[in-house]
Amino acid sequence: MENSRKIVVLDGDTLGKDVDLDFLSKFGDIKIYGRTLPEETAERISGAEIVLTNKVILDRKILENAKSLKLIQITATGMNNVDLHSANEFGIAVKNVAGYSTESVVQHTFSVLFYLLGSLKYQDNFVKEGAWTNSGIFTNVQSPFWEISGKTFGIIGFGTIGKRVAEVASIFGAKAIYYSTSGKNSSEKFEQVSLKELLEKSDVISIHAPLNDQTKSLLNRDNLHLIANGKVLLNMGRGGIVNEVDIADEVEKRNLLFGTDVASTEPLPKENPLQRIMNRSNVFITPHIAWASIEARKKLLKVVERNISSFIS
Repeated sequence: MENSRKIVVLDGDTLGKDVDLDFLSKFGDIKIYGRTLPEETAERISGAEIVLTNKVILDRKILENAKSLKLIQITATGMNNVDLHSANEFGIAVKNVAGYSTESVVQHTFSVLFYLLGSLKYQDNFVKEGAWTNSGIFTNVQSPFWEISGKTFGIIGFGTIGKRVAEVASIFGAKAIYYSTSGKNSSEKFEQVSLKELLEKSDVISIHAPLNDQTKSLLNRDNLHLIANGKVLLNMGRGGIVNEVDIADEVEKRNLLFGTDVASTEPLPKENPLQRIMNRSNVFITPHIAWASIEARKKLLKVVERNISSFIS
């Protein structure tokens, strides 16, 4: 072991305080920062051979001045926060982590769906505020829900997570259909359709695609109207896939249920259009947590450990 090797974690808080980063000590001297602002990045990675980042941006200017840097370990699947071309030019290896969060994202997808579909906030408040106690009847059907059994469940993006969502939806009795944003993913088990057909036919639509030139603002004012009233749209991919101005307008003017775990800018700014939606009962926003079950984060760190060990051996 080279005890002089400097290892820097730039945004350790994104991994949670309930996971253990002490394994990094076997690779060198660790410095863990909870979060790192753009103006702090260059100084913090100065002299470091290995840098761990989740969302802190490492652009060309940062990389060309990081003379000791040999490995960037991204503690996520997406690699858009690192200038990969420059890293390659400067001989800096870049590794990510894939496949660790599938079950976590799938579970959260259905959590958000059932929260919206079952009007769970309303029902919880109905009881806690005393309305049920004072109602005089044993039930409350003023905010009815419908079953996904027998309905059509449309999935946008049919990679590993999308396929798993289709399987779970089928267990609930839904018919799963999909639109492949890349055009490369297919399945003999489920029906592939156009985006237009998926939006028109689906009772539930769930997005599990990356953000790229093909998916940026994929859902917007030109096609959101194709989703019928009373249906559910979920975004578990990336915030920019659904145009936030347009979805805010749609939710405000009609009965469309929208759940998202992501936003175009994170954390969600005060001026984001999703913040102005008055029809709150039809919207459920979670702070980019679908990936982050304790099991998923532990899997992620196991891969990080393997990646670093393999790199330095």
